[in-house]
Amino acid sequence: MTEVADQFTEERSGEATRISHWIDGQRVEGTSGRNGPVYNPASGEQSGEVDFATPEEVDAAVQAARRAFASWRSMSLSRRTELFFRIRELFHQRAEDIAKLLTLEHGKVLSDAKGEVARGLEVIEFCCGIPELLKGSYSEQASTGIDVYSIRQPLGVVAGITPFNFPAMVPMWMWAPAIACGNTFVLKPSEKDPSASMLTAELMKEAGLPDGVFNVVHGDKVAVDAVLEHPEIAAVSFVGSTPIARYVYETGTKNGKRVQALGGAKNHMIVLPDADIDMAADAAVSGGYGSAGERCMAVSMLVAVGHAADELVGAIQERLPKVKVGDGMNPDSEMGPLVTREHRDKVASYIEKGAAEGAKLVTDGRETGPDNGGFFLGVTLLDEVTPEMDVYKDEIFGPVLGITRVDTYEEAVRLVNENPYGNGVAIFTRDGGVARQFQFEVNAGMVGVNVPIPVPVAYYSFGGWKNSLFGDLHIYGPEGIQFYTQGKVVTSRWPDPATSKVDLGFPQTR
Repeated sequence: MTEVADQFTEERSGEATRISHWIDGQRVEGTSGRNGPVYNPASGEQSGEVDFATPEEVDAAVQAARRAFASWRSMSLSRRTELFFRIRELFHQRAEDIAKLLTLEHGKVLSDAKGEVARGLEVIEFCCGIPELLKGSYSEQASTGIDVYSIRQPLGVVAGITPFNFPAMVPMWMWAPAIACGNTFVLKPSEKDPSASMLTAELMKEAGLPDGVFNVVHGDKVAVDAVLEHPEIAAVSFVGSTPIARYVYETGTKNGKRVQALGGAKNHMIVLPDADIDMAADAAVSGGYGSAGERCMAVSMLVAVGHAADELVGAIQERLPKVKVGDGMNPDSEMGPLVTREHRDKVASYIEKGAAEGAKLVTDGRETGPDNGGFFLGVTLLDEVTPEMDVYKDEIFGPVLGITRVDTYEEAVRLVNENPYGNGVAIFTRDGGVARQFQFEVNAGMVGVNVPIPVPVAYYSFGGWKNSLFGDLHIYGPEGIQFYTQGKVVTSRWPDPATSKVDLGFPQTR
């Protein structure tokens, strides 16, 4: 294991470990005097202290990336591909090391953390095909003696600002296509669980990535604003809440940057009367409570149509006592703690608010989480939730699942389409015709048919509609390649000098 992994996967005592920046191929200790605590959510104890960058330190990372850009973009696609295969192999070999860091700082159970790393690796593998992905087009003899072809070229220095809930996977969604396309990269990860980004930097260096191509700066809004306002950063990718996504998009574009900002969600799962209720209940529990509900694609609202409601509520209620909540490093645990005490308390407040607003509290997670000082909350089920309630309208981002009852399929679709979010949605049914009609008319970017969390595979692209996306391109996949490159069309002629003449007319193609 590397130095970073050793620091966080072994039991420690004494002072919290300092987590610094990664600039130009090496660790660089922060000089701002400002820092933030990093906790082990399962114990509630502080395990680290992360440096917060100044604008000058962000600039140092950008300048390192700028210096590295010319030689990196000039590297042949064959050599870049070879390097990406080495990166893929190292991340595959160290997948468990990365996963342990995720569990110790985020809290998700180790099996879920391994799944996160695996899904991130899929994007790295997709980027190993970068020669094919960057192929342009060619038209011979577009006009007499003239050929026309298109190419895609990198933007320069680009940046990513990533959330706490997927500290390894979401950065991979950004840096892998960005770097494969020939850009250099500055990452500002979440300050709540920053160590995975440092292990990523070490592994990239070990794989042979040139210094300065990948840089990491930690921090809060000061660092974010420095990224968004820096004149030499050409593009910014962001994943987080909708208010911050809107801010990132407006600030970044105002400063002349290309921006893709993925925001929040309120993902609905519609269950029709003809659905397999056991299958739907399994999916609801898995999609609603996996990773303690801290997923932008988590199922947060079930829409039970007609007589499916009572049977579905009973089936879910039957499963909830069997969900094992505990330390993510315990192989018996199925759901870990939330990321911070403050977030746990905020999520718990929605349980009280939902009951006060008139929802039926079927299962109260405040009564079932371990009481050991960690940031635990058990699973909560709220029935009879209506659209005017805050528990329906707000993105809770925790293990709280709500159920809304409607009479018809049309009412269910209307609920989804009128919601301000449009990230993911699912329908459970045995009727193929209804499923096809649903995918045609529903207003959301990712649709699951009997699949509760329809995160696309790496060769498609991830992203929502409406207030779940600011910008016009989704992340990773084909749209990710498009985001991190710019098109160029070349019109070329190699004429016989004897045919050259002055012609002031408009260029003709016939």
